[in-house]
Amino acid sequence: MRMLINVPETVVADALRGMAAAHPELTVDIENRVIVRRDAPVAGKVALVSGGGSGHEPLHGGFVGPGMLSAACPGEVFTSPVPDQMVRAAAAVDGGAGVLFVVKNYTGDVLNFDMAAELAEDEGIQVAKVLVNDDVAVTDSLYTAGRRGTGATLFVEKIAGAAADEGRPLEQVEAIARRVNDRSRSFGVALGACTTPAKGSPTFDLPAGELELGIGIHGEPGRERRPMMTSGEIAEAAVDAVLPDLDPSNPVLVLVNGMGATPLLELYGFNAEVQRVLGERGVAVARTLVGNYVTSLDMAGASVTLCEIDEELLGLWDAPVRTPGLRWGM
Repeated sequence: MRMLINVPETVVADALRGMAAAHPELTVDIENRVIVRRDAPVAGKVALVSGGGSGHEPLHGGFVGPGMLSAACPGEVFTSPVPDQMVRAAAAVDGGAGVLFVVKNYTGDVLNFDMAAELAEDEGIQVAKVLVNDDVAVTDSLYTAGRRGTGATLFVEKIAGAAADEGRPLEQVEAIARRVNDRSRSFGVALGACTTPAKGSPTFDLPAGELELGIGIHGEPGRERRPMMTSGEIAEAAVDAVLPDLDPSNPVLVLVNGMGATPLLELYGFNAEVQRVLGERGVAVARTLVGNYVTSLDMAGASVTLCEIDEELLGLWDAPVRTPGLRWGM
């Protein structure tokens, strides 16, 4: 095992120490595993809280800041944070206008955020929840009931975060988040497995010359294995898997997301093929984001997320954002 770590047991705490040193605009509670905007709580502003297992960086801690999340709760690698973390985060950022929990559809995350919502409401904090379930590859899996939550999490957190920063009430912010999720679909492909620090070896066996179509962000199996395909062929498979759930007459946001080990040279080349396929299918592209945003440790591969966009959602997407993992307009 060759990793830039000390020991597996401290990998999350060490990363949080490094994050705190690099980003003084954040308050990083290393012991309790909570990352909070330095300006929180903001009186009268809806707060957004999300979280999940570590290993998907910059999701979620890297999306804390103006224009996105108010706080994030990192769990152990590929392991849900616990309700106490979520309640602490909610209490730290509640400015009296309520808190929106953004939850990826994985069983542990769903159960723990549900419990945290009940505990937070017992403390007088108004809570709403939005479940992200955009992955078309698998319905029901080892980790979830229903579709998995993947790349659309970024779209939900960015667009709902902008709505919250505009001062919109909780009901509106929740409705916008649900609208983004309902209009978003994703599909991923693995060219190689990831390696967790605790295991020290690949999470699954992918023979040389093969790829896995429809993988999740924890190394879960996908739809099928095939012999290695070209970038253009993979783009066609991904886009054609996503489009049946969307209205192709609407323009889309495009996220071409790296899974952690795929270099930007390949991701931009893959994006060129995704854009080609969308053009051939008659789909207009409003905005495109390329890079490593919702990762799976050191997995080689990529995912494609499309979101049907309208004028209101596009304005919120374009709104300024300043976080460690995403920033423009400020």
